[in-house]
Amino acid sequence: MFSFLMTQSARARRDAKNWLEVADKVFHYRRDELSEPDLQALNQRREELRARVRGKADAAQIKLGIEALEQALHRTGGRVYPKGAMADNVEFFLAASIIILGIRAFFVQPFKIPTNSMWPTYFGMKHEVYAEPAQAPGAVAQIFRLAAFGATRREVVAPTAGELRIPFQAGESRITVPAGLVPGRKWLVVPTTVKEYTLFIGEEPVRFRVPADFDFDTLAIEAFFGGQYRGAETMMALQKAGKLGEKFYTIQDRSSRKSVRTHLLGTGKTVRSGEIALSFDVLTGDQLFVDRFSYNFFKPEVGQGFVFRTGNIKGIGQDQYYIKRLVGTPGDTLQIKEPVLLRNGSANTGAEAFDLNAKRAGLYRGYQASGLLAAGQLVTVPKDEYFALGDNSYNSADGRVWGFVPAKDAIGRPLFIYYPFTKRWGPAR
Repeated sequence: MFSFLMTQSARARRDAKNWLEVADKVFHYRRDELSEPDLQALNQRREELRARVRGKADAAQIKLGIEALEQALHRTGGRVYPKGAMADNVEFFLAASIIILGIRAFFVQPFKIPTNSMWPTYFGMKHEVYAEPAQAPGAVAQIFRLAAFGATRREVVAPTAGELRIPFQAGESRITVPAGLVPGRKWLVVPTTVKEYTLFIGEEPVRFRVPADFDFDTLAIEAFFGGQYRGAETMMALQKAGKLGEKFYTIQDRSSRKSVRTHLLGTGKTVRSGEIALSFDVLTGDQLFVDRFSYNFFKPEVGQGFVFRTGNIKGIGQDQYYIKRLVGTPGDTLQIKEPVLLRNGSANTGAEAFDLNAKRAGLYRGYQASGLLAAGQLVTVPKDEYFALGDNSYNSADGRVWGFVPAKDAIGRPLFIYYPFTKRWGPAR
């Protein structure tokens, strides 16, 4: 950095040491490949230069020694010297990758929130629907929203004139819009799997695709089902309003090649051929850094955001990284008395989300008694295991569904939300 302050002799000695490092590498890497005369010439030149450096020769003498060594290196260097720009770049990126992998494995790991099980503490992929095409941001605004929020546009263009209709199935607890999984591309080049949905304009099907983790069901519920999540209740309301006919429709799932029997909901929105029937943005989930270091020395604490691997959880069946909130440690007894989560007989403490859910304050809707923590059920956390729940209890597959997390699979806690650039940017809660 301060080489401009060095004397000419000091700079010459520094350069000579760099050349000697290259010469030593060639000598040790290629000594079995070189002829005896070439090996002797290389060794002679590097020892001559080394002697001049040790003897504190002047800059001119050191420069002559460097030039002589360079000529020998050109004859003997092979692939070690001289290296082209490509080799230098590959070596740099290889070293950088090793360092990054080491940091990721032992210290800090980037993590993307895929779903909204921790909403509104952390956001998974969300949507923004535009009732009219004119409301959608223009080209410049789209570029800004892509950079700041990871927002990408989806539009359903009507192939014919008619009413926009949404296929759906209603269970006891939730409405779902059937979808198939099909091959797609991430960043236009990386192979991945995406969801494909089929809507109808009149009787004509029209398809569009979204990321596999995107929750189109919630978009449809909010935009077309009056925001009601309860499947049976919504079904009755739609029938009473005359929006639901008796006829069923069969959709062919192109990924599983199975037929799906669905209702079709008339939205009341009529479009002409070529018009945009549905327009919305997909906003990326929160991306954060996870502290992988602390759990090597300190046990996880109740109330922390909790990242863990799922490979040893039988109820999940695949090895992934999940993020929930740690609500129970070994020996704790848990119970849900809606909307409150009880730990050892008292309202759970240690996180703001516990208090907000207990009060159903703001966007927090409270804890739902279901699964292992159904109404009246108590669960005691076994030795060497943890219990984790999502902050968005009504839309979270968590410990109530698949049970306990082995202590050995605890990875770390969230540190910092680094993207997107929203009001949540900053230290993770």
